[in-house]
Amino acid sequence: MTVAIPEEMLDRSVPKATGVVRLPDHIAWSPPYEYDLADRRSLRRAYQRILSEGTAGDVLWFIDLDLLVEEWDALHLSPHVREPWERWLGARGLLD
Repeated sequence: MTVAIPEEMLDRSVPKATGVVRLPDHIAWSPPYEYDLADRRSLRRAYQRILSEGTAGDVLWFIDLDLLVEEWDALHLSPHVREPWERWLGARGLLD
């Protein structure tokens, strides 16, 4: 499975989802379906699912790059997801 990393991720003017969101069925096919992105624990769970199962459009809409970087070390991601994202984030100087 290819990991979706949209080219537009660096464009901070792209609108992002906020508040309580319901993830699409292709991401959340089992409960929980809704996540509160204002709650960091809920946000981390949503981000884990979105990064693992989401399309480029899903990632672009649901993932806030600044929050992703802040929460990066706390996210539980499989190596096939973590490694390409770490390369992408690292190449842009976003990881310490």
